[in-house]
Amino acid sequence: MANMTWGEAIEEVLGSSPEPMHLRKIAEQILERGLLTTTGNPAAIVRTHLAHSIRDHGVESPFERVGRGVFRMRRGSPVPSPLTPVPDDEPRELVTAFGVYWERDAVDWKARPHLYGEFQTDGVSKSPMTRVDFAGQHGLYLLHDVREVVYVGRTTTGDLGKRLYDHTRDRLQGRWSRFSWFGFRPVSEDGELGDRVTRVPPDCGMDNLISAVEAILIEALEPRQNRKSGDGIAASEYRQIPDPAIEGKRLRDAIARLTGS
Repeated sequence: MANMTWGEAIEEVLGSSPEPMHLRKIAEQILERGLLTTTGNPAAIVRTHLAHSIRDHGVESPFERVGRGVFRMRRGSPVPSPLTPVPDDEPRELVTAFGVYWERDAVDWKARPHLYGEFQTDGVSKSPMTRVDFAGQHGLYLLHDVREVVYVGRTTTGDLGKRLYDHTRDRLQGRWSRFSWFGFRPVSEDGELGDRVTRVPPDCGMDNLISAVEAILIEALEPRQNRKSGDGIAASEYRQIPDPAIEGKRLRDAIARLTGS
C-alpha cells in the first residue's frame, strides 16, 4: 500500500463500493483503510485527482461523475448518460477546511497565536503527526457561549488567529468560550496553508456558493430538524490540538503552587 497513488487509492475505494460515493466519503475511506496518509485536505486532493482524470481522459477515465461531488467507477458503456453529464472539471469549492466548537482555553492567546488542528474522520484523528496551523486562515468564524452563537464574523485581509485574539480583548472578551471557523485557504499535502484568497474563484458557480452557505449554517448551528450534516461542501473537518504552550504554562503554575513561589 505504501507505493499506492491517489488515483489507485480512489479506484480501490470506488471499485469496492456498490453505490456512488461523495468525494468526502472517498477521502475518509482512503485514510480509514490506511491506503494513504496526508496532512493536507484529503477531500480536496481526491476532488483534484477525479477532476483531472475526467478532464484529461473524458470517457476513457475510469471515473464517472453522477452528481454534485458524487462519483462512481465507470461501468458498461463508456458513453455517459445524458441525465448525468460529466463536466470537464468539478467546480472549485469555496470552503476547503473547517473546525467546529474549538475551545478558547486550548489556545495560547497572543498577537500571533497558533490554531493547531489535525484531520479527522468519524470523530477519529487520521492525520500523521504533522499538525496544521490555521492561524493564517481566511473565511468565516462564529463565537459561542455555553448556549448559543453570540457573534459571527469574517476575515478576508487579516488572519483568523489575529482576529480571534482581538476578541479576547474587545467588548466580547467575556462572552465566548468556543469558536468555529470555515476557511477558504486550502491545505497542501504537506500541511501548509495555500495562497491567500483575494477573490471568489471564477469556476466556483452559484450552486457551490449556495451549498457552501447552507453547509456552514448546518455545521455551525446544528438545527434540530436537519437530518443530515452539511454535505454541500467537500471541506475536511479538523480536530483541535491544544497549543503545547498551554500545557507548559499549566505545569509551571502547578509547580509554583506546590513550591509556593
